[in-house]
Parts: sequence; structure tokens; C-alpha cells
Amino acid sequence: MAASAVPGYSPGFKKPPAMLRLKRKRLRSSEPPAAAAPPPCGAAPRAPPALARRNPFSSLDNAPRAGGTPQPRVRDRRPPADASPSAAPFWQLLEPVSEGKPARRAEPSERTDIPALTNDLHLPVAVPEVPSSPRHEFPADWSLKTRLLFMSSHPFTWAEHLKAQEEAQGFAQHCRATETNLPQSIQQSLVYWLHPSLPWLQLFPRIGADRKIAGKASPWSQDEALQQVLMSDWSVSFTSLYNLLKAKLCPYFYVCTYQFTVLFRAAGLAGSDVITAVISPTTRGLREAMRNEGIEFSLPLVEENRTRKRKSSEVSLETEVANSLEVGNSMENGEELAPSDDDDESFSWLEEMGVQDKVKKPDAISIKLRKEKHEVRMDHKPESLALVKGTNTFTLLNFLINCKSLVAVAGPQAGLPPTLLSPVAFRGGTMQTLKARSINAKARVHLAYEDIFSLEIVGPIMPHSLHSLTMLLRVAQRGAFSAALHTHEPTAVFNTNLDNASPASNKEPTGKDIPRCGLQPEAWDQLSQCPTLGKSAIRFLEMKDYTYTWKS
Repeated sequence: MAASAVPGYSPGFKKPPAMLRLKRKRLRSSEPPAAAAPPPCGAAPRAPPALARRNPFSSLDNAPRAGGTPQPRVRDRRPPADASPSAAPFWQLLEPVSEGKPARRAEPSERTDIPALTNDLHLPVAVPEVPSSPRHEFPADWSLKTRLLFMSSHPFTWAEHLKAQEEAQGFAQHCRATETNLPQSIQQSLVYWLHPSLPWLQLFPRIGADRKIAGKASPWSQDEALQQVLMSDWSVSFTSLYNLLKAKLCPYFYVCTYQFTVLFRAAGLAGSDVITAVISPTTRGLREAMRNEGIEFSLPLVEENRTRKRKSSEVSLETEVANSLEVGNSMENGEELAPSDDDDESFSWLEEMGVQDKVKKPDAISIKLRKEKHEVRMDHKPESLALVKGTNTFTLLNFLINCKSLVAVAGPQAGLPPTLLSPVAFRGGTMQTLKARSINAKARVHLAYEDIFSLEIVGPIMPHSLHSLTMLLRVAQRGAFSAALHTHEPTAVFNTNLDNASPASNKEPTGKDIPRCGLQPEAWDQLSQCPTLGKSAIRFLEMKDYTYTWKS
């Protein structure tokens, strides 16, 4: 049926060599020899439009239509002769790192593509185009990092194959908070403390980690008695960390749950003279539960937005008065005025103008409904950041210990206590080290290959580790290196300036003011300053001539 309907169609199967010989024969018989040009290398020969045939390897439903259309030319995948070296395909960039030893990774075409060396991890996020001005120190970044990739033209051999004595010295220096001998003791910069410690589970990050934990052994998920034992042990560790923080023996620590993250900071850090705790993201249910427990907290980003709106309204006060009078007249016809987020405070300026009686205010029920709608709208967003200060942090501690929703009741993380991360030792904590490895590659720069050396750090990277590593590289790499930083996005909002600093807290710390909390004096000096990154985090960091530039 198909053979009679389609001219030139043959239902018989022919092998590819036979088909090619048939096409060449028809080309020679239908076209003059001068008109026939050899097909380009790597491209299949094509038939003239009048003799278009159906692909014999496709299904019968794809037979060519009557008055067939010409077949598209097979795309030539070779680069054009005038193409730049960076546009060359990846197979032309494969070159051994050294003689007799193949490259471990496919080499990128440009220096900025070096993160592609680690294909097993996600690629770096897009870096903004506008860098900062050069400075001798980069701002404090309170967000948690999941991966760092340092790149330099100098090798990182000093960070490889540590001797047993050097490793032990690094651990001892970390535990005793002693000065670092640059640049040998990289081990000191990679140490952190974790609870709980379950080697077969990845306990950071916890938000969105169900896929990585699914399928792993979790004997506590169906055993309530075991869950109680784990939570009891976790409560002891949590209380130990808070006591260390209060005594200024621990600078800060993180509580990572499956829904939100809490950052506790000691007095003197982030421009605050009291203990602070920031929670992000939050939900209306969590905030209501905290209010019911008597925890006083604020929403800095929401208040900042209200202040901005209030200032803009004061600028156009006369216009608003005129509009309010018109609205007051319309209220007599049954129209309602939508309440603002400031509730009763937004109408205080009407009393100052003496026109409060001419404007109909919304009733209490309307105000409450609008507030609830606004609160639900900001759930799980950076704007839901909650700030707890002073003695209320101790109430927050008891609230989190007794909060039933702190632990998942279903799913892969069911019954698993939150993860505690600290830069110093605490009761029940386990010493862990960040994973580090160096990678050597060649990158094409200005029509030539250059050696590029990189150092990859993977794990829960806290602010003190980032600062310590940059201090090491500053000397070891001769003041020239760059770094791509992967941020745990829910914690980027921790860089918000909470505007809670007193004038005394912004003074330069002296040797006597710095507590024995496990941080180097330079790290304490950096982390004591008010955050300046806002809701963003550092994505790219570069040092040239011992000065920093960064992009967030």
C-alpha cells in the first residue's frame, strides 16, 4: 500500500553501503560531472530535491509526501576557519597535564570555566558583573557555604599529603586556639564540630535534603524510644553550646532543621552588644508559637520596608491629605479604605493634620485579616527573617528543645534531630574536617595554554573557616588567587544589618577585648563589624596584590 502511494519507495531492506552506492549512481546519472561537488568532510551526501527519498531506517508513517520536499543538509559540526580558540569544541581542548599522564578532567576553554573541572558537583552560580572596590579585607559573610573553589597560578602542593605530625599539630592548634604557622597548618582551618554524627548520612544541608537521605538506613524513624534518646542527647549538646556562647567561649553556632536555620551569635559580634539569634525562613505558625511562649522578636526586613514607606509618605504628605479628603467623601457612599501594614500607626498623621474625623478607618477585623494575609504571603521568604535578642534567646532555647515541629514526623528525615554546627568543641560534638583536594589543569588563555591550579573545599563552611583559609592563601599564593563560593541560599539573609548596634560596639577591638572563643584576632575583628552584604552573599572573591575584590 505504501509502495504504490509513494513514488520511488522500496519496501525492501538495503544495507547502508548498498544505499550509498545507489545514491552515488543516481547522482552520476542525473547531474553533469562538473555540477557534482564532493560533500564536505563529516557530512552525509545529499540527493537533489527532485529525487528526495524516504529514510529506509525510519517507520512507515514517516514516508515522504507527494511532491516531496528537499532534505535538510546535515550540519557540519566542524568550527569555521576564522573561529576563535575559545569557540573550539571540547575534544580539541583535551590535552595531557604532563607527559605520559592523562588529564583528570576535560580542560575548559577560558579561565572563568575552571569550575567545570569538578563535574561531580554542581556548577558555580552566575557571578554579577559589578565587583567591589579593592580593599585589604572583605566583609563578614554569615551565610553557610557548601563548596569553595580557589584558583591560582601557583600550585597548592603545600596543602597536599600532610604528614602525621602536621595533621596532629593542626588539630592541637585548633583545639587550643593557638596562632597558625603559615602556610603549613591548613588542617586547623578545616576543622569543625558536628552533632549528631551519623557517618552514613549527609547532615548538611538539611533543607531540601530528602533526596540525599532517602534510602539510607534510619532505624529511629519507626522507633519512638530511640527518637527520645536521640532528642535527649541533642538537647544536652544544644544547651552546652548556648552556655559556651553565653560565657564567650563559643563565638557562634548554627542549628539546621529540615525547615529553617537558626544562627546564635555571642555578644560583640555583628555589631551587637548582646546575644542575638536570627531565624530564617519562618512561617506564620512558627511565629505564632513563639509569641505564645512569650518570646519577643522582631522582623527587621518587614520593619525596614515599613520605615521606607513611611518616609516616602511623609515626603508627599500634602498630596495624601488631599487624597484622604476625597476618600473620606467616597466613604459616605459605602466604599471601604484598605488598611496599610502599619495599622493604627498609619493614621497618626491624620490626627496631626486635624482631619482624622473626615476619614473612615477600617474596622479591627479588616485590619486583622489583612495582617494575616500579609504574614502568610512572606512565609518561607527572606523577608520572614526573625531576630531575637538578649535574654529572649534563652527562652528561644527552651522553646526549640520542646518544639514538636522541630523534627520531621514523616519522610526521610523523620525522627532525625537538627544538625548543630560549631567552630569550637562542645559536649556531645564530634570533630569533623572539611574535604579538600587540589586539581591541576591547563586553560587556554590568549591562544596558549597555561597551568591553572585549584583547591576545592567541600562541606559546611562557616565564616571563620572562610576567613582562615583566605589568610593562609594570602601568604602561600603570594597575594594572588580567586575563589568561587557556593552559598546555602536560605542562610544568605543572615548578612542583613539588624541595626541593633550601639556606638560602643563599633569600636576597634583590642587584645583584651577579644575573648578566648577559638577565633583568631583578625577573624574576631571581621565578624564583630556590622553586616554590609544585605540579603546577598559573596559569590566570587579575588585577591590581587594583596587586596580583595568581591561580587555578591
